[in-house]
Amino acid sequence: MPTPITQKGFDALKAELDRLRKVERPKNIEAIAEARAHGDLSENAEYDAAKERQGFIAARMAELETKIAEARVVDTTGRTTDTAVFGATVLVIEQESQSKRQYTLVGQDEADMKFNRISVQSPVGRALIGKRVGDFVEVTTPAKVIEYEIVEIKFEEL
Repeated sequence: MPTPITQKGFDALKAELDRLRKVERPKNIEAIAEARAHGDLSENAEYDAAKERQGFIAARMAELETKIAEARVVDTTGRTTDTAVFGATVLVIEQESQSKRQYTLVGQDEADMKFNRISVQSPVGRALIGKRVGDFVEVTTPAKVIEYEIVEIKFEEL
């Protein structure tokens, strides 16, 4: 099943995979060879650490290859719509506190609350998708139900 992702997010996945292939894996192979040269492998902590790192690198590379293969890049440049869709930045007002919040709807691998990027699969993301300016949405959290009013929908450079 294709996973939506922005071009920037897709490029970041490819860059990480490239770095693992061209920098991290060769560096790790050298570390293993150097640790082997130290002799007895049964009590060689450097060798054990390098082998463990090798496993991590291989697993991460496989994970990235799968994500890249399943990715469907969604072009959000120059897009305009009055509906909250993938790639949109949505300004909402939380009804109880009247505080404004802004969320950009992105794929799961791009979600980062430091930059107000939320996954379209998150509870807030699912509630916003398909809604329009003036709509109210409810998001159920473990603590309470939060109601937001959608104030603005725009597209920014991701």
